[in-house]
Amino acid sequence: MRSGAKAVPRPIANLVVWAGAGAGALLLVGVLNALGVLDRTGLALAVLCSLAAVLGTRGRFAAAPGTAVLCWLVLNVFATHPTGEVSWAGHRDPEWLVYLLVAGLAGAVASRIVSARAAYRRVTPQIGRGGPADY
Repeated sequence: MRSGAKAVPRPIANLVVWAGAGAGALLLVGVLNALGVLDRTGLALAVLCSLAAVLGTRGRFAAAPGTAVLCWLVLNVFATHPTGEVSWAGHRDPEWLVYLLVAGLAGAVASRIVSARAAYRRVTPQIGRGGPADY
């Protein structure tokens, strides 16, 4: 409280998060393809889940479903066979969508917890540091 109140970071607009998801997913799948490991769809899914979690830390909760769908589309179209075709594998794709959605939501929840904890520490009196609670 001595240094003044600091504002909690405002989430980025959904469209910006979705643009980042689309561009980032294309870039990451391109890098995986250049490295020659794109045949491992589990690795591609893990990388895109990490992207969704990172974007979730700066976005709103409402951006998580769109982020998951965009990452899934890039994964489905460019990282699975046949390349360039959108397909729906009933045993695999719902699971991938859930993983991507949970990753985006987990990033958003983690960000909110960190912000709330920092805000709590700013407004809680510091005992033992000569603050008002010591008197």
